[in-house]
Amino acid sequence: MSETRPAVPPIARPKIQPLLRLVPLLRPYQTRVYFALIALLVASCATLVIPIAARQMVDHGFNAQNAALINQYFAFMFVVVAVLALSSAMRFYYVMWLGERVVADIRDALFKHLMALTPSFFETQKTGDVVSRLTADTTLIKSAFSSTASVALRNAVMLLGALALMVYTSPGMSGLAMLAIPFVVLPLVFYGRRVRKLARAAQDTLAASAAFAQERLSGITAIQANTQEKGTVAYFATSTRQAFEAAQARTLARSVLTFGIISIAFGSIVGLLWYGARQVLDGSMSGGTLTQFLIYAIFAASSLGQLSEVWGELQQAAGAAERIGELLDEQPRITSPIHPLSVAQPGRGAINFRDVDFTYIANPKAPVLRAINFTANPSEVVAIVGPSGAGKTTLYSLLQRFQVPDRGEITLDGTDIAKLKLEDLRQQIAIVPQDPTIFSGTIADNIRLGRPEATDAEVAAAAMAARVTEFVGKLPEKFNAMLGERGITLSGGQRQRLAIARAILRDAPVLLLDEATSALDAESESLIQEALEGISKGRTTLVIAHRLATVRHANKILVLDQGRIVAQGTHAQLLKKSPLYARLAKLQFSG
Repeated sequence: MSETRPAVPPIARPKIQPLLRLVPLLRPYQTRVYFALIALLVASCATLVIPIAARQMVDHGFNAQNAALINQYFAFMFVVVAVLALSSAMRFYYVMWLGERVVADIRDALFKHLMALTPSFFETQKTGDVVSRLTADTTLIKSAFSSTASVALRNAVMLLGALALMVYTSPGMSGLAMLAIPFVVLPLVFYGRRVRKLARAAQDTLAASAAFAQERLSGITAIQANTQEKGTVAYFATSTRQAFEAAQARTLARSVLTFGIISIAFGSIVGLLWYGARQVLDGSMSGGTLTQFLIYAIFAASSLGQLSEVWGELQQAAGAAERIGELLDEQPRITSPIHPLSVAQPGRGAINFRDVDFTYIANPKAPVLRAINFTANPSEVVAIVGPSGAGKTTLYSLLQRFQVPDRGEITLDGTDIAKLKLEDLRQQIAIVPQDPTIFSGTIADNIRLGRPEATDAEVAAAAMAARVTEFVGKLPEKFNAMLGERGITLSGGQRQRLAIARAILRDAPVLLLDEATSALDAESESLIQEALEGISKGRTTLVIAHRLATVRHANKILVLDQGRIVAQGTHAQLLKKSPLYARLAKLQFSG
């Protein structure tokens, strides 16, 4: 199977700023942040007290006359350990809680933002990549705001505290220790850039692999029908290997960084220990002082080593935050006006297109609709016919404001739809698409998509009108029967009946039918046509149809060709005055 691998997006130079952008999400939880910081400081202080007690014991405690003093030291140590344990537990709880809460907020905000984006965004964006950002990338951020942040803060406090107490204990040895710090910090800063780039590359390749898998799994029938399982598996294996290699490169870079920093840090400690031992032998320093200094030096070196590891994790999380930020920065192309007008109540469903032109952004040199003018009055059935690609479905997109006309105006009950709130406009419209979307869940849930607050009785009535009960009645669980993803367990006709039931339940003043009976057999089509005629009464109905037999009784038929309305009238009128319509009718009715 020949597959063209999607190119990984170019890797910009990531920084830590993407993570800082998310810090304001902690604002609602300031109290818990303060508790976490207090617990962190108490735990760090308790740890830093231990070397002072060790110094006293080494210098004064190890003889029979000071047995009582030894007991006091160890009693004090038990108190310190208890404080350390309690504060560490509190720090762990609050920090982990904050991480989980912030990530939950990020996921909610991101999903809400995605729901507001124009459908055209998802036509060019791989769904698998979006889902990867919503799940895998937010998981990395959770680590950054919980365990990674906790470790980073603890080690930063420990490093500063240990350095300060090293200076207090022995200024001379501290001066020597300070000489090693630039050799630790510089690799951390400069080599960390490479870790950031590799982390972003690993996340992008993993997302590309996930997007490919989701796309192919959703089309598993087509894959198997064309016997392309081996090629698909081989391609996914290649994608997985590339993701692994990118992750391996990132891990190797972090390992090299950790090796260098730990080598320098603990090598410096060994050198300091040798220098201190010489001072103890000369009598210029006590053994307790050397012990205290050495423990603080170990604390500082250990904190630096862990900070190097944490820095790599933060860079990885920054890459994830950058990818999420890209989605959050994506603005919906169509939004509600700042001061929307109210929808007429009750809605009548009068539709008017006035001199409407439209061209897709992706192909600006090929206009889809030109100078569209027509009116659909309440209780009127208006059919739209014409060759494929004439722009019929685009009319529906414009009416629902999924697209915006380049020129002209569309009104609903006399109000320009551009001046209405999107939600209010779309609540006035029910649609039965040619290829209905069915979600995993029960049959009742799928029908209720039209009106979630509907009662069971209303759902059942809509199902009966759409002839859904004919196949639901044969199921053991009736309306509670679970449907697979995309309604894979249903036939095309059954999916369309569910979509019709949704439209019936929605009970909107405007009904849009897009080849609503194309997947039905002759008998079912006849029954559904009766149902559609029933629900069309009292509302404006626009019908897209290729089969002219289904629209010959419409009040008005629009003939669309190459983006223009070339004729309009009744079936009988168009047979006489429209050559295109007459030709289509001849092809369909003569056979």
